[in-house]
Parts: sequence; structure tokens; C-alpha cells
Amino acid sequence: MNEEKNDIIEETVVANDDVMPKKSWQKEVLDWTFSIILAIIIALIIRNYVFTLVNVSGSSMEPTLTHGDKLYVNRFMYTPENGDIVILKPPQDPKRHYVKRVIALPGQVVDINEVTKTVSVDGKELDEDYTTGPTFNKGNAVEYPYTVKEDEVFVLGDNRTPGGSSDSRTLGPIPAKNIEGKVIFRILPLSEFGSVYK
Repeated sequence: MNEEKNDIIEETVVANDDVMPKKSWQKEVLDWTFSIILAIIIALIIRNYVFTLVNVSGSSMEPTLTHGDKLYVNRFMYTPENGDIVILKPPQDPKRHYVKRVIALPGQVVDINEVTKTVSVDGKELDEDYTTGPTFNKGNAVEYPYTVKEDEVFVLGDNRTPGGSSDSRTLGPIPAKNIEGKVIFRILPLSEFGSVYK
């Protein structure tokens, strides 16, 4: 009786060895390579289409953003809205990323008054408590009042001191396709962690 049980156990062990052969080292390498490539592809898709992190370089968005700030940017299904802080690539400098604030959308009329040093959209003066001060110049990229065309936006930096920002005053309106996403919040420095909107 005991001998029969031992025979069954031995046969079961042999059968399991046949079903689960040891993996070869080549198979292990292929599995790891596939996993790494898949992880890289997923990371690139997330970075290019969902969100990304960017570093602020320069002072064009002071006092809202300062040099060295690290920002979280949403790319997923983003449509610009007035007041959004965005990351963009101007047609004149497509290899660099700029960070600016959306002032006017398609169909809106933007005007800069050099006497009162104010910006208005659709005839209403903007309350821009986020800027360094008055808007000193209107630039020469467009004639004011300017009606924003379809598929473009008008952007300004928050630093409105003379020479403080290269924006739609000098670059002209920005094609909507050149906007890469909306800044959601600041990650670094930790003392300033949180929303960049008041």
C-alpha cells in the first residue's frame, strides 16, 4: 500500500519537471529587454501627451514664477483659457520653451494703452494683480486694437518692465498648436509648493 503511494508521488514530480522547464538565460534577457523598452515607451507617451515637468529659466514671469522653479504641466486634452499660464514654443524660436500667460483667445480684441499702461480685452481693462507693474510698451508685432485670429492666442509675460518679457508684443500671436500645456502647480522650491494661480 505504501509502495503504491510512493510511486504516485514520484510520477507526479517527474511530470511537473516536464511541464516547467528552466528558463534559458537568453529568454531572461529577452524578457528584461522587452520590459525595459515597454516602460520607456509608456514613459514617453505620458511625457508627450499627458504631463511633463519643466524648469523656469529667466525672469519673464516674475513675480508669479521665478528662475529655477520646477513646474508640473498638464498636456492631456488641453484647450487654452484666459489667464492660463502655458508652456509654448514660439514659431520664431521653436527649439526653446517659453512660459507665458494667455491674455486673449480667438475672436477677442486685445488692446494695450501706452498712456494708462493697461491691457484690455473686448474693451474691458484687465485687473492684473499678478504683474510686476504697469505694461510699459505695446511692442510692434501687431496693430492695436488687435482681434485674435482663429487657432491662435495672445500671450504676455507677467514681468511688464521694459525688456522684461518676450511675448506677443514682440513675437506676435502664438499658434494654438504651439502651446504644449497648462502649468498646474509648482513643485520646487518646496517653500512655494502648490498652485501658481491666486
